[in-house]
Amino acid sequence: MQKKGFKFMWLMVTAMIVCFLTAGAISGKETKDDMCIPMGDIELKAPDSVESIRPSVRFPHSSHFDYSCKQCHHTWDGSEQVQGCMTSGCHDLDQAPKKVKGAKSDDDIQYYKNAYHAQCIGCHKNIKAKNKEIELSVSVMKPKLMKTGPTGCIQCHEE
Repeated sequence: MQKKGFKFMWLMVTAMIVCFLTAGAISGKETKDDMCIPMGDIELKAPDSVESIRPSVRFPHSSHFDYSCKQCHHTWDGSEQVQGCMTSGCHDLDQAPKKVKGAKSDDDIQYYKNAYHAQCIGCHKNIKAKNKEIELSVSVMKPKLMKTGPTGCIQCHEE
């Protein structure tokens, strides 16, 4: 029964996306109310003001649709267009803040690299920990393990 509910939910989500995209195409022009949801990969790269040491990251946006949008887009109000992470006032620092021994600064998470790494790697590590917990549990009925993503530099920053 649970599989039918899951399939029904995905069918409804897909139908809503198709209706949403079709409505915009029929109108012939975008309005303020139209929402654009990237379906493929998104290139995550350093700001133009930074000389990048590693290559950009290919982020498979559509494979993250199982999660709430607000998990990543934490300041999104649900009605306006989603702003980029490096929008002014969010994660727009292009230089790492000076480290103060034994203290964390609010600027730490405003530095774009810290924000991406904390969000992406942090989530992937949490999934790995939950999977490990499930594997080690003595429960007879173990749920399916979640897919996780990379946690190492070269896994994301492919040459």
